[in-house]
Amino acid sequence: MLNLHAALRLFLKQQTKNVVFVLWLTVRPEFTDTLAIKQGRHPILERMARQQPVSNNSYISEGSNFVIITGPNMSGKSTYLKQVALCQIMAQIGSFVPAEYASFRIADQIFTRIGVDDDFETNSSTFMLEMKEISYIVHNVSDRSLTIIDELGRGTSAEEGIGICHSVCEFLLGLKVFTLFATHFLELCQLESLYPNVENQHMEVQHTRSRDSGAEQVVHTYLLSRGCSEERHYGLRAAEMTSLPPSIIQEAKSVASKVSQQLLAKHPTDPETQRQRAVYHLATRLLQTARNSRLDPESLRMYLKGLKKQHEAELQAAGPARPTESGS
Repeated sequence: MLNLHAALRLFLKQQTKNVVFVLWLTVRPEFTDTLAIKQGRHPILERMARQQPVSNNSYISEGSNFVIITGPNMSGKSTYLKQVALCQIMAQIGSFVPAEYASFRIADQIFTRIGVDDDFETNSSTFMLEMKEISYIVHNVSDRSLTIIDELGRGTSAEEGIGICHSVCEFLLGLKVFTLFATHFLELCQLESLYPNVENQHMEVQHTRSRDSGAEQVVHTYLLSRGCSEERHYGLRAAEMTSLPPSIIQEAKSVASKVSQQLLAKHPTDPETQRQRAVYHLATRLLQTARNSRLDPESLRMYLKGLKKQHEAELQAAGPARPTESGS
């Protein structure tokens, strides 16, 4: 007959036989003048999911303080924004952060504009709620705040929405606020060519074809990458997943294609602007290194060599400098 301890060990062995214990990495955050997260994860999602969620890097500094995020519906933009906000809060309350490395600038306030709901109590439409929320941000934000905006201006026409987004972006850029701005208005990506502290990022997707039907399918990777999204008409792909008749979908594609030819004309970036942007990035990285570097002399020398190579590559990508006009 088994004693009590032996019976307990047998019971625990049977109960944990098919259980897999996963220890996910957390790290003690540092506090600097930069928000830098290496392989960060959503702290709540990873506890709810049976597998580790996709991790992403985040980087916001004085020299690159405004990040515009584009990508298709359901690609993970909103989850990523909430992930950064939650990690910032966890760091400032003294908690470890789900990442391989984490550095934060202490934020005096965190502002968010997320969600598209009406408010029956105040008789406010979706658009009016957006305007109230963004108005509160504009009147209370400071250069030490963290601002997260997930879609703005979607409750009105495209022209008005783009105009409002553009003006709000320029206001926040003037304050040098740390900002993450997710949008479907791809026209806002042109801000990167106007302001050196703006950076475009997008959620990657992959295209595959079904072996049976040959239909094109979109696979979401949930990975954040540099640059503006090249995806077009992804809303129509989402509509195809519903029970809408194919005739309606085809007509919508035809109209959208004609409209996009007029609204989404590409404006090539001036080479001189790209060169100035490369110089600006180098200067801000050197300043940041002087403020926060804890590298030993040899590691610092290797890092500066890497900065030099990166700067030379950016200058080469920009093309030859435009000759200056000399007076006669």
